Amino acid sequence: MPYQSIVDAIGHTPLVRLAMDLPNAVEVYAKLELQNLYGMKDRVARQAIVEARRTGELAEGAPIIESSSGTMALGVALVGARLGHPVHIVTDPRIDPTTHAKLRALGCRVHVVEAMSGAGWQSARLEKLEELIRDLPGAFWPRQYSNPDNPGAYRLLADELLTDLGSLDILVGAVGSGGSLSGSARALRRSLPGLRVVAVDCVGSVVFGQPDNPKRLQGGLGNSLVPANLDRTLVDEIHWLNDHEAFEATRALAREQQIFAGNTSGSVYRVLHDVARRAAPGSRIVGIFPDRGDRYADNVYSDAYWIERDLTALPVAAEPTEVTPGTEVATWSYAAEGLKPQEPRTLLFVEANTSGTGVLALDLARRLDLVPVLLTNAPERYAGAPETGCEIVVCDTSTEKALREVIGGRFPRNRIAGITTTSDFYVPVVSRLAEWLGLPGNPPQATEAARNKATARELLAAAGVGQPRFAVVRSTAQAAEAIDRVGLPCVVKPADDSGSNDVLLCRSRTEVLAHVERVLSVETNVRGLPTARTALLEEYVEAPEFSVEMFTDNGVPVCMGITAKTVSPGPHFVEQQHIFPAPLAEQDATALRETAAAALTALGIKTGPTHTEIRLSERGPLIVEVNPRLAGGMIPELIRLATGVELLEQQLRAACGLAPELAAARVAAAGIRFLAADRDGVLASIDGADEARLVPGIERVQLTAAAGRTVRAPQNAYDRLGYVIAEGDMAHSVVKSLHEAVRQLTVRVVES
Repeated sequence: MPYQSIVDAIGHTPLVRLAMDLPNAVEVYAKLELQNLYGMKDRVARQAIVEARRTGELAEGAPIIESSSGTMALGVALVGARLGHPVHIVTDPRIDPTTHAKLRALGCRVHVVEAMSGAGWQSARLEKLEELIRDLPGAFWPRQYSNPDNPGAYRLLADELLTDLGSLDILVGAVGSGGSLSGSARALRRSLPGLRVVAVDCVGSVVFGQPDNPKRLQGGLGNSLVPANLDRTLVDEIHWLNDHEAFEATRALAREQQIFAGNTSGSVYRVLHDVARRAAPGSRIVGIFPDRGDRYADNVYSDAYWIERDLTALPVAAEPTEVTPGTEVATWSYAAEGLKPQEPRTLLFVEANTSGTGVLALDLARRLDLVPVLLTNAPERYAGAPETGCEIVVCDTSTEKALREVIGGRFPRNRIAGITTTSDFYVPVVSRLAEWLGLPGNPPQATEAARNKATARELLAAAGVGQPRFAVVRSTAQAAEAIDRVGLPCVVKPADDSGSNDVLLCRSRTEVLAHVERVLSVETNVRGLPTARTALLEEYVEAPEFSVEMFTDNGVPVCMGITAKTVSPGPHFVEQQHIFPAPLAEQDATALRETAAAALTALGIKTGPTHTEIRLSERGPLIVEVNPRLAGGMIPELIRLATGVELLEQQLRAACGLAPELAAARVAAAGIRFLAADRDGVLASIDGADEARLVPGIERVQLTAAAGRTVRAPQNAYDRLGYVIAEGDMAHSVVKSLHEAVRQLTVRVVES
């Protein structure tokens, strides 16, 4: 089937088995990235430019600027021109004539700086680039060395390798910007955790701790700076080759394998021989070959150039010498021990909830030897956050574009261990950011579907998962027909709010129409984020309500238990009590677990905690909603008291790619009862807390509202005034303790 655009032809490169005489059934393959239209960086250019257009960082028709003298320039020219953007390339006199001619032919404006600045050609090019950015408003700079879209582009390369081979044992790749090796290895290790990763560098490059030699001749690998996109924690072994060794290997690649490539591919080819020689029997090894040889006809393949540069004066090693990291090398050498950097790694939090769990999560991050960072637009929202010692970054958290700007500009990718949130509202954007950064997380489409209850309803219906009758309403004109389909009474609620906010039981058409109009009129939620402006009409099911607490690990949902929920009877549905684990017949528990698991499969949830609310009706389990996050209402704390499993810590572990620890350490029960006003007015006091704390089995009495606060009979979770938690051997003893403790408490409300 033909590609719809030249941009769609990027990728899909051949994988060929190299003709090498190897013992022990070792297989060596070359991923011919040089078969892209201009080279491997075509992938990076497409990813960076398409993503910038999607997030709004690059406007339609706005200019693109890049500093490059090689394949990144050509990739940007290809994609930028095809998508209608003027392209400006900043380079220096070292650009080869072939690349220069291609750029001009593609319609680029090529800016060649005339002289080095104090820090060499690279800094001279960056100075010119900054000048162009000032002169060209709205210009986009892909920033290949620090933009996570660079390694992100190679997820597709990893997918292609898995499709072609099924599995592999060792990946070998050169390092320049750090994107191809880090991105490919990170993606492959999700499926192949035992993958060994070998990096190829050049003598005179600082990337892996060698002294800088700006006169080195190799192009496409090596660097005079350590790129932020290089994740050294992924690398198991490093090789360095000098210019003579790299150029000779490149010629050998053409002579022995009939692959006319650049010196980056040649260096990888030479290292593949050594890696294959030392590999375990039956190993399958893949080397990434990035560049074609046409740019190197006048140097690598030119005898005159070799004579001019006296290349043969450099020594050549037949095989590498093993060294310790930090040892200065002059010929082919490798290091395989002591490579992992010891710098602290960061766990990013995008906002948090305000029930206390969010601040607790910041504290828990330190248990994992991580540096917690809270990204927030309102730090005053989180009492106690400064005391955790976390870094608080005040920034715009309302859009993915704004968050990408602050993360990309402030946190090197190689220092980020994970990204997460404890706030319902930010789960989808965190999924998108995790994908951008190549971090563990759920597919964005899964969290977006679960977060938007209308989308979730439609997916569950298509999968045949039990749920109430429903209708999605996006205008008041649709409401009348929706009532006929769903019937009365029915529940009307927003598709994307939280905490039972604006959930209302309506018994007449007039009530339905009025509440639909209200829901559709709300443009922003409590966090100031835009709403879906979509209402759901749902069949009212009078049946006991439960929530199934799942934790999905590598696509397999594990049930942590089932919570019995007591909810106010309407017209508002506010949770009044939770008991964990729910006292249920095994048949009913099995039905609830299977329904929750089917819902997660239908939505595409792959990792982390979920909280699925279900009513157990005469028709069987009917899904109320699926939340792609930890349960609220202190349910994780009940699980901790009853089982010993700290689910919040497991969420943080999963966000960082660590295996969650889900095995229960004990079998007990716990419960919570929420305090609320019985009428509208002003809170005068809540009396009897000390007496309630003395009740046997009571673990905690927490008052969250101060005297003088305006209160009302509860309409949503924000109307709670406090809670009581109890623990015990059995559910019935927990219920008894809660009842006795609440009997000691008096909520005094006076007229306003």
